[in-house]
Amino acid sequence: MVDAPADMKVVLFGDTGFAGRNVAAELHKQGVNFVVAERTVGRLDLRDTEATTAFLAQHQPDFIVNCAAHVGSLNYVTEKAATVVADNSRMILGMYEAVAEACPKAIVINPIANCAYPAMANIFREDEWWNGHVHRSVLSYGTSRRLLWAVAECFEMQYGVRSIHLLTPNMYGPFDSTDPNKAHALNALISKFVKAEHTNQAELPIWGTGAPIREWLYAPDFGRLMWEVLKNPDRAGLEEPTNVAQNDGLSVRKLVDIIQTKFDYHGKLVWDPTKPDGAPKKVMDDIKFRQVFPEFRFTPFEEGIAATVKYYESVYPY
Repeated sequence: MVDAPADMKVVLFGDTGFAGRNVAAELHKQGVNFVVAERTVGRLDLRDTEATTAFLAQHQPDFIVNCAAHVGSLNYVTEKAATVVADNSRMILGMYEAVAEACPKAIVINPIANCAYPAMANIFREDEWWNGHVHRSVLSYGTSRRLLWAVAECFEMQYGVRSIHLLTPNMYGPFDSTDPNKAHALNALISKFVKAEHTNQAELPIWGTGAPIREWLYAPDFGRLMWEVLKNPDRAGLEEPTNVAQNDGLSVRKLVDIIQTKFDYHGKLVWDPTKPDGAPKKVMDDIKFRQVFPEFRFTPFEEGIAATVKYYESVYPY
C-alpha cells in the first residue's frame, strides 16, 4: 500500500450531500486538509463553468472527489425527471470543462450509482453495464451516470484528464435527508420508523410492494474506501469502472423485518404499490472488487442498521 502524501490537495464536491458528508467525515478522521466548494456568497454551482474554473485554478487540487449530484427517491427522480437529468448533465459538463482548463493533471474520482446498470440485469458485472437500457423509474438519474462516464472518457481522450469510477450500490447510513422523498430508500424507511414510534402513528406507509432485492452499502464504508483510493490511485484495475460490491442482497420486505427489530412500534404497516418499485433485483458482482481491494472489510449489516437508527434518533424531530 502506498501512503498518502502529507501535502495531498483534495477538493470535495458535494460535501453537504449524503455521500459527500460521509467522505468528509473520513477525510477529517485521516487528517486530510481538503477544500469544499464554497464561495463568499452561496455555494459553488458546478453548472457555472466559469466559476468552477476559477475555483479549481485557485486551489490546484491533486484529486477531485466528485460526490455532487441532484438526486432523490424513485418517486422524486420520476416526478422531477427533466430537472434531474438537465441539472446533472450541466454539472458534469461544467466540472470537466473546468478541470480541463484549470487543473488537467488532477485525478477525478466519481461514484456512479448502480442505477446506471441495465434494467434487465440481475447481477451487475462491470463489463456488462452498458448492455441494455436503464430502468425507466431511474431514467433521469441513471442516464446522467452513464453520461458522467462518457464525458470523463472524452476528456481523457482530448485533454488527458484521468478519472476513477466506482460503481456503488444503494447506500444507507448517517447524514442523509430526513425527507422521505429525498432520502435513499433504506434511510427513508428508518426515518419513517423513528417518526412513527415517536408520534405513535396508527399506520406506517411504505412505498412499493417490498419485493425488489437490493444490495446495500453503509455510507461510512464508502468514505473509508475513498480514502483507500486516495492513498493509492494506481491500484491495478482502477483504470476501468469498478463495483463496490459484496454480492449480497435483501428484499425490501426483509429489510423492514430487520428494521422492526430495532423498534417497539406496534402500528400497522401499509404497503403502497402505487409508488414505483424500480428494477426487481440489483446485486453487484464482487469478483473484481476483491481483486482490487482484497483487504477491505465492510461493516456488518446489523451494525450499520443500528448506527443509522441512532443517527435518525439524534436528529429527530424532523
